Amino acid sequence: MKKNTFSCYWLMACIILFSFVSGCVSVPNSPNPRFYSLHAQDKEKIKKFDTKVNTIIGVGPVRIPEYLNRPQIIVKKKDKTIVFDEFNRWAESLDFSLERMLNENLVLMLPGTSFQIFPWDFAIAVKYQVVIDIVELENNFNDNLFLAVQWSIIDLEKKRAVVTRRSEFSKDIYPHNYYGMVEALSETVSSLSTQVAEELVSIKKD
Repeated sequence: MKKNTFSCYWLMACIILFSFVSGCVSVPNSPNPRFYSLHAQDKEKIKKFDTKVNTIIGVGPVRIPEYLNRPQIIVKKKDKTIVFDEFNRWAESLDFSLERMLNENLVLMLPGTSFQIFPWDFAIAVKYQVVIDIVELENNFNDNLFLAVQWSIIDLEKKRAVVTRRSEFSKDIYPHNYYGMVEALSETVSSLSTQVAEELVSIKKD
C-alpha cells in the first residue's frame, strides 16, 4: 500500500515538474504583441490653406467595414484572402484613429478654423459635417496599399449634402512590413485630408 502511495506521489511530482519546465521554456518563446497608431502629417510638410473657414466643422463619424473593426491589424491581399495578426495590433480602434488623424490634419491645413470630433456637444453650432465611409482597404506588403473612400460634407442647417465624392488612393508600402503599412496609411489619410480641406475652402468661397 505504501509503495502504491509513493508511486502516486512520484507521478504527481513528475507531472508538476514537467508542467513547470514546459511553462518556463514556452514563455520566452512567445512573441510580445506590437502596437501601432496612425499619425498626422508633419507640420513642416503639410499643405496649408490661407483661406479661413469661418464656421465650425464637425469631423466624423468615420465608418469602417466590419472586418476591420477589431484590434488586430488586418492584411487583405489582392487574392481577397484576409490575415488576422494576433501580434501586430492597433493601439486604438481603427475608426476612431482615422477620425482623429483626419481632424488633426485639417486643424493643421486650415489654421484658425474650429473643428469638433464626432460626437460633439449638441449645444455647439456645427455648420458642416464631414462623414467618411471606408469602402475598401487592401495592403500587401510586397506591393502597395489601396484605400477607397466614400465621403460627404453635409450642411447641417440645410440638412443636405453639399459635397459627395469617392476617392481612391494607392501608396507604396516601404519598408515591406507592418511599420511600412502604417506609414503608408497615415500618408494616405493625409491625402484624403487635403481633398476635404480643398472642398471646405471651395464651399466657403461660394
